Amino acid sequence: MTDNQCIFSGRVWKFGDNISTDHILPSRFMTQVEPHELAMNCMAGCDPEFSRKVQPGDVLVAGDNIGYGSSREQAPQALKHSGIRVVIAKSFARIFYRNCFNIGISAIVCPAYVQEACEGDLVEVNLTEGVILNKSLSKTYHFTKPPEFMLDYIRLGGLIPYLEKQMNKECKD
Repeated sequence: MTDNQCIFSGRVWKFGDNISTDHILPSRFMTQVEPHELAMNCMAGCDPEFSRKVQPGDVLVAGDNIGYGSSREQAPQALKHSGIRVVIAKSFARIFYRNCFNIGISAIVCPAYVQEACEGDLVEVNLTEGVILNKSLSKTYHFTKPPEFMLDYIRLGGLIPYLEKQMNKECKD
């Protein structure tokens, strides 16, 4: 059975290596807390026009070491509120990787895909199968799928909704 909550399709936005949390959400915007304000400044350290171009469901692709620097969770929140549902990279800074899942964005390591992806490609990511389909190239790539509990984070919208569900379940038992 296909888990539609773990299948994402969108257009690719491609960035290079060493994209820090300050590139994703520059520190001058850290005083903003409203989701739409975070979204308006997403990726402003790399492309000030990004927030005007990105569409809901789009996919961010990056090289090595995305999310290094400050462990601020506002960086993946800015991505999420701008419409990004999946980040695919050659490698992630450890805390950024977990922060992505914690706020409900999938973080996928797939160097072969990153190498061949082009900005604007149409892509479909199936988290439960561990497959990326680059529709523009008609090519499939495989990655190690996330553990089931992290897929539950994605299905429910992040760590907090996951914990709330667990607590409600325990209260009913």
